[in-house]
Amino acid sequence: MKKTISRYFLDIWYSDHFIGAALMPFGFLFSDFVRFRRWLYKIGYYKSVRLPVPIIIVGNITVGGTGKTPLCIYLATLLQQEGYRVGIISRGYGGKAVTQMVLPNSMANEVGDEALLIVQKTNCPMAVGVNRVDAAQFLLKHAQCDVILADDGLQHYALKRDIEIAVIDGERRFGNSICLPAGPLREPIDRLNNVDFVVVNGEPTENTAWHEWQMQLVGDVAVNLLTGERKSLAEFENVECHAIAGIGNPERFFKQLGNAGLSQRTDHSFPDHHIFTANEISFKNSPVFMTEKDAVKCKAFTTEKYWFVPVTARLPAEFDTKFLTLLKTKPFKRAL
Repeated sequence: MKKTISRYFLDIWYSDHFIGAALMPFGFLFSDFVRFRRWLYKIGYYKSVRLPVPIIIVGNITVGGTGKTPLCIYLATLLQQEGYRVGIISRGYGGKAVTQMVLPNSMANEVGDEALLIVQKTNCPMAVGVNRVDAAQFLLKHAQCDVILADDGLQHYALKRDIEIAVIDGERRFGNSICLPAGPLREPIDRLNNVDFVVVNGEPTENTAWHEWQMQLVGDVAVNLLTGERKSLAEFENVECHAIAGIGNPERFFKQLGNAGLSQRTDHSFPDHHIFTANEISFKNSPVFMTEKDAVKCKAFTTEKYWFVPVTARLPAEFDTKFLTLLKTKPFKRAL
């Protein structure tokens, strides 16, 4: 049922603009509400907490996945190479609503699939919690950090931020460009005028009021969950297989496999952060391909049939330079 409802709303927001238009009055009300809420933080009616280290927010203004997690991994690696002691915080979607540290051997149903993947890929200290302020303070008590990355949290204004990065899905972008519940927007599009960087997962567009930085997610190798064996995706061309995806935009992963030549496959989409069971992804003797985010939830019952496809984010060198320069030179007193 959950899958049906989520797909229904995605169809409305990104395809059936007629129904979205019928709900537009509710979208206007939501838009006014989020503007008013942000203004209350800006004037100090609601309290925002400033921490003793710079806070970098990686978020989005739409519901669903846009590529925030790969970008967080990219930025964490970049900062580590520059000598920073990086800490990371997140809501921990799919996990339990408890503020806690994330370890490489944590369970995805405890800390969330994305958080577990980030720690395994970066080896950075990380804390998850519903309240980002509590998570960040908890992290600083348990780890030595001189900069904190927040995976999501663009709308969590209780935590003061120093750099804001908004991520856009280059294919779906803003759907019908209406706020919830009529459309996929958490905030009006003009919110992007106030962030420091707009990163597009896919092709950017010239027709915007802000500069867009292109991020490419590159991955042409499959890794066996059981043995760790690595194979080029090209080696599975013309092999009948299955593909599963419990991510924000499953079609992006399916398209990636199709572009690599895996055309003889059956695709299975699940809700974002879905916790898989062995029966759901058992397809006799056919290979099963999944994202790395989904793989962290399947290792307990993996077999030699399961393969995941890791992706690496790539951004222009100019982005790295501007981002690092801003971090080093900006007086960290960012206004909302």
